Amino acid sequence: MGIPLTPMKTRLVPAALWFYPALMSGLLCEATDAPMGVERVAAQYSPAYHSRPATNDEQNRWVQVDLGQPRKIDAVKLLPIRIWSGNSMGFPERFKIEVANDPDCKTAVLVTDRLSVVYPDPRDVVGVFPSGGVSGRYVRLTATRLRQKQLALAKLEVISEGRDVAVGCSASDSEQGQLGVTVLTRPPRPQGEGVVTDNPENVIPVDHWKPVAYQAQAPRGGVTLGDGVFKQAMENNIGYLLSSFSVDEMMQPFRERAGRPVQPLPPELCTFWFVDLPGSAAGRFLMGAGNTLRWMDNVELRQRMNQVVDVIEECRRPDGYLMAYPEDTIFTSERAAYTRAWVTHGLIEAGFAGNPKAFPLLRGYYDWFDRCAYLPELLRRPAQGMQGMIANSRMYFTPAGRPEDLQVVQRYFQENYWLEQLARREDRAIWLYPYDRPHCYLITSLEPYLDLYCATGVKKYLNAALGGWDLYHDKWEHIGGSFAICEDHLQPYPPKSYTLHREATGHDHESGELCGSVFWVFFNQRFHLLYPGQEKYVNEIEKEIYNVALANQVESKGLRYFARLVGHKDPDPYYRSHGICKNTCCEGQGTRLLGSLPEHIYSLAPDGLYVNLFAASTIAWPSSGGQTLKLTMATQFPNTPQVKLTVTVSKPTKAKIRVRVPAWATRSVPIMVNGASSTTGQPGTYVTLSRTWSEGDTIAFTLPMGFKVTRYEGIERNPDHERFALEYGPFLMAIEGGQQETVLAMHPEQLIAQLRPKAGSPLHFTIAGDERHEYLPYWQVQDETFTCFPVIGPAKVADTVADGRK
Repeated sequence: MGIPLTPMKTRLVPAALWFYPALMSGLLCEATDAPMGVERVAAQYSPAYHSRPATNDEQNRWVQVDLGQPRKIDAVKLLPIRIWSGNSMGFPERFKIEVANDPDCKTAVLVTDRLSVVYPDPRDVVGVFPSGGVSGRYVRLTATRLRQKQLALAKLEVISEGRDVAVGCSASDSEQGQLGVTVLTRPPRPQGEGVVTDNPENVIPVDHWKPVAYQAQAPRGGVTLGDGVFKQAMENNIGYLLSSFSVDEMMQPFRERAGRPVQPLPPELCTFWFVDLPGSAAGRFLMGAGNTLRWMDNVELRQRMNQVVDVIEECRRPDGYLMAYPEDTIFTSERAAYTRAWVTHGLIEAGFAGNPKAFPLLRGYYDWFDRCAYLPELLRRPAQGMQGMIANSRMYFTPAGRPEDLQVVQRYFQENYWLEQLARREDRAIWLYPYDRPHCYLITSLEPYLDLYCATGVKKYLNAALGGWDLYHDKWEHIGGSFAICEDHLQPYPPKSYTLHREATGHDHESGELCGSVFWVFFNQRFHLLYPGQEKYVNEIEKEIYNVALANQVESKGLRYFARLVGHKDPDPYYRSHGICKNTCCEGQGTRLLGSLPEHIYSLAPDGLYVNLFAASTIAWPSSGGQTLKLTMATQFPNTPQVKLTVTVSKPTKAKIRVRVPAWATRSVPIMVNGASSTTGQPGTYVTLSRTWSEGDTIAFTLPMGFKVTRYEGIERNPDHERFALEYGPFLMAIEGGQQETVLAMHPEQLIAQLRPKAGSPLHFTIAGDERHEYLPYWQVQDETFTCFPVIGPAKVADTVADGRK
């Protein structure tokens, strides 16, 4: 059955505040309680008005709107800018609003006087100031006491006869045209400025669904890794999961919410990730442990996983509610989406790893969630509300899923304007997403639309997901696979900006978040399972695993946040010495991906098997005739390119084994079956071997790996000092040599000819005539100074850059 389509009464609850010292400079404000029916403004991360900074809060600032002609004014609305903390930014403490018919407001009528008493921080509540029907052409807001030494607003609305007549009007300010003043009168965002989204017309009745079946399936188990890079990465991941947090530390917020005795968290854990996002540590652990235990058993890891699930069960309320934060703090920061998604992911992975309680716990919780009174505000009122979609769509595709899990997404989270922008492949859909910080987390909103397509068969969902794939791939993906769009309020990531240095645009921002690459892997996995013959999706998965996930793993110590491509992977002394940043969004998603590596090597089809990645491993799977087949892959890839597959089967069995020939292969690949030439595969395709397989049959091939040099084309490009990236097969290569600004004195086309394999060091290459520098895979770099984008040019270019360093 579907969710009820009758309008739901919205219950407004106190918006509890969070404390993040790094952002709030130690200032903790009290939460405020707004009356029923108050207008709230959705998060504002699209361009907003900010005056020039003042030297102190006692300075005056004003902004003014010219309506073009005198109008009867019923009210003026001031829309605050709500930031991460839940507070507003730059909303004036003392101010007045005047209406006049002359631009200097010499004959102004005072309609709102807030000069004598400090106006409380409105947080996300819209200031509505009735004007008593006064008429005038100019509306001026004058601030006589500022907040944060500036005047800042998301929007200024002038209401006349029920509509905002300020839209499109000219605006000015005391700063004589401060950049951004025109956004005060911008049109409303596509779904308005408020926090309520409730669109029952989006819900598709279940009897209209036409599910689209995956053409292949990811294995849930049955893959065993042999010695190699993947196995070592998983063992390191286990070591980190067991050493990072104790069960009591992870479960403290669950017990505290349930009113059980708890010990205070160690001071080093009382940070944003534990306090503001309680429960995320448990979700992180369950994601990593649950995925890992499907392939590689570890007694202690399984014991801890089961203990975590047991405590969640013990702390669950009778109505099924199980999150670690109190219900009435659901709008705090990113709890409603981020934390809920992590705990959901974690319990799903625990369920697939064999814990019998996980899926029933989730079903009980979503019976509560799918009908809770908070739903109409969960997309816009909390931070990053769109992250919550993936929790519901993943829940649907579990043994405990129900249609209402998806219908909640359609009714309360689906953004029709965004679906259309994505389908049209409009750049603004990504980097100018109007309701939140546009960055790689938007991929977690693309995934659910692809899930909705698989469940309902409605093409608009598929078209949006395909458009989103093209946009990220074509406009924000670095050479090698990481993503050049990260979380930043100032949006410094236009299409094809490809930022390499933090200081490139004058903002303290980064590039290459690990979590974005994890989301990209699972998004591409969905596409691969839909269209398994299209090699490009597995090509993306392979790049992200080697060039980001493995590159960011620091043995068993932890995971880095960013895949930095120049300088040091860990630029700060603390991270250079510790190599970790615990329980962050990137670190947590990294443990999830590393625990799932075996499921990306193979895919199962009704008539056989896809061989996607190359790693020493064995898979067992049932054929369509009920016979179990086993395939063993013997390879030392990536160190050597040879691959041999051996079939084990008790009696001859017909099946199709499809072998990927990577797009990065430098030529066609001969495929040998039982030592004889069988067929040849072209780069970027799958070779299908359809036959009756017998015990001991073999498939053998060699992957032709070669170099590729690509010119850097991002915002840091200097035509006089051109940078170039080098790839070897699927691997982004880094060059070491003690300089962040490495320069190779040669023509770019000469580089490949001068590379020499380094004896005894697979995948390492020296440069003929250059004893200082050496190329190696980026994922093997640890503490060294390096760059993936050296300057390459004639000797005079090298001399110029060297002089600049001096």
